[in-house]
This record gives sequence, C-alpha cells and structure tokens, in this order.
Amino acid sequence: TSGRIAVQDGAELTPTFDWPPDRIVLLMAGGEKALVRAVENAEDRRDWAAEAVLTHAIGRADVVIGIAASGATPFTHEVVQRAREAGALTIGVANSPGAPLLDAAEHGVLVETGAEAIAGSTRMKAGTAQKAVLNMFSTLLMIRLGRVYRGQMVDMLARNAKLRQRAERMLQELTGEELEPVRAALERAGGKVKLAVLLLDGLEPDAANVLLANCGGRLRDALKQIQAGS
Repeated sequence: TSGRIAVQDGAELTPTFDWPPDRIVLLMAGGEKALVRAVENAEDRRDWAAEAVLTHAIGRADVVIGIAASGATPFTHEVVQRAREAGALTIGVANSPGAPLLDAAEHGVLVETGAEAIAGSTRMKAGTAQKAVLNMFSTLLMIRLGRVYRGQMVDMLARNAKLRQRAERMLQELTGEELEPVRAALERAGGKVKLAVLLLDGLEPDAANVLLANCGGRLRDALKQIQAGS
C-alpha cells in the first residue's frame, strides 16, 4: 500500500509541475506488476533493494524517500540504508513509533495514526495519512522551486483539451488579458504558461527564456526584474 501511494504521488509531478521524468525514480517492491496485484515476499527481498540502488546509481545528487506503515519493511529499509551510505539525502516516513526506518533515514518522519479500524489494514488510517504527508511534501517542494505562482500551477503541461482551457483561464487570471491575446501568447510559448506571461508583458520568446533561466525558472523573480528595469 505504501509503495502504491508513493507511486501515485510521484506520477503526478511531471504533468502537474513539469518535473523532469528522468529525475524521479519510483522503486516498488516487486516492480511494476506489484502495483495491481500482490507479489509474494517481494517486500522481504533486501537483495532486490540493494540492486535497485545500484541500477539507478543513487548518490549524492539524489533524495530518497522511504515509506512504510510499520517502518520495518526490509525492502524499504534496505533502499534507504544503501542510499544513505551512497550519500543521498534520505527521508523515512513511518506510522509506528520506534520504527527502524526512522533511524535508518537521515530525517525520520513519524506519522503516528494508532490502531487501524480493521486490524492490520494499513491502507486505511496509515495509508491516508501517508498520502497527506506526500501531498504536502511534494506541493511545498514545488512551491519553493518556483513551480507555483500566485496559487497557480504555472508549470503544468497542457496535454489535453481540459488542461489547455485551464492554461488559458490561468493566464487570463494572472495577466488580466482577453482570451484572444492569451491564446496567441500560449501558441507562441508552446503552451508554457510562465513563458506566455512574459510574452504578454512585452518580451520576445528568446529574451523571455533567457530571463526565466537566469531566475531559476521563478516567474515571480522574472517579473520583478522586468518591473525594476521599466
């Protein structure tokens, strides 16, 4: 359950925040097939965990979040331990006080939810709490990285009609422009909202891209620079 919850949150980061797909690795005990059906004994395979850390070359440039309700799952514990030894920043999320995972990780996060309504069914209280923790972590992280502006998902990938309409509404709200110039700006920007905001502010695409790059992709900082220069 914990692995499936982690995959659910991680899979949303690219379409929602344009997080690079090559910068997210979802390690599930038992592999992808374990997402839809139980793979017996997979969570006990420390050797699979060690192999996964080596295969993905996890090291100093990485952050590893291990999630387990009991905090004693061998696969998860081994991944976090090996990743920490390799120099990665490690975070362990568990629902049981004194869980080994909390000590194995550099940063242990205890989400104490107590006994389940149905004994042992950790997909309920523990799983719900884990999803809330991951939602808060990933959302706050993306805010700090500048992938949210004024409460809007300005790095969203508009890959279908619904999301393209959302991008148009977002851009109208952020700029106060009418629909036609908004659509034209989005077309010139290749559907990228942050770039379209700068185009509507009078910049050309090349200059807007350079400015965003110099500001670390933070639209707020880019707009401040424009205002300071005007």
